[in-house]
Amino acid sequence: MEPVRTCIGCRMRAERSSLLRVVARDSEVVVDETASLPGRGAWLHPTNVCCKRAVKRRALGRALRVNSVLNTQTLENRLNG
Repeated sequence: MEPVRTCIGCRMRAERSSLLRVVARDSEVVVDETASLPGRGAWLHPTNVCCKRAVKRRALGRALRVNSVLNTQTLENRLNG
């Protein structure tokens, strides 16, 4: 049985393999492809809808426990292809 995580964008539970792990690095949100980067991580569906919801709800900062403004450009570029 695979571990289950909650998407911070839509708040739906899904298997770990279907979600992206993101971490904060120098005030920037970075996709953690191998799920092994140090630091607090958050899980997100790999869709623009969930990313935009997470940004709008300010869920990224809360989930990653960062008080500063986070740059999500790298994450958005990754999701757009």
